[in-house]
Amino acid sequence: MQQKAFNYIFESEYVEMERNSETKSEYYNGEVFAMSGASEKHNLIVSNLIFSLQLRLKKTPCRVYPSDMRLKVKTGLYTYPDIMVVCGNRKFDDEKSDTLLNPDVIIEVLSDSTENYDRGRKFQNYQQIDSLKEYVMISQHRQKTEKYSRNKKGNWMLAESDKDNPFIILESVGCKLEHSEIYDKT
Repeated sequence: MQQKAFNYIFESEYVEMERNSETKSEYYNGEVFAMSGASEKHNLIVSNLIFSLQLRLKKTPCRVYPSDMRLKVKTGLYTYPDIMVVCGNRKFDDEKSDTLLNPDVIIEVLSDSTENYDRGRKFQNYQQIDSLKEYVMISQHRQKTEKYSRNKKGNWMLAESDKDNPFIILESVGCKLEHSEIYDKT
């Protein structure tokens, strides 16, 4: 059995390629992975969340970033979360300010093709971000959210919401999001 040749890409090469590319890709341990587009539901949920977060965080030191902001994790992962929130000082990889290092909140809308990755290896990488306080996964197939919060001991605690408990509270940024807003027009 033959193995496919693997051409290692250095982080600096990846960042330069991304800055000159019209498409987005992730990077991990020398490999580059093309990212695909998202469904209408996925995009509506993301835009609803960004709108709601922007309104609630308007007069705070928090900033909301859509999926065009790249994230670098100290594990070597470069990725584009659906939404990131940073409160206070922002830290970037360099003076170009296009690769964030310190999100407080990361939100991913689950897709059929990425759900296992978002729940597994990607979350494992996200847990290595010292600044990260909350990680939220949002279903696009039913009104359900899962929020993992880091407690004072560094353990991740799960809180879920669904049709019987139709909201999510992001304690780290001080806002409550209703399912009726998140899933509007989906």
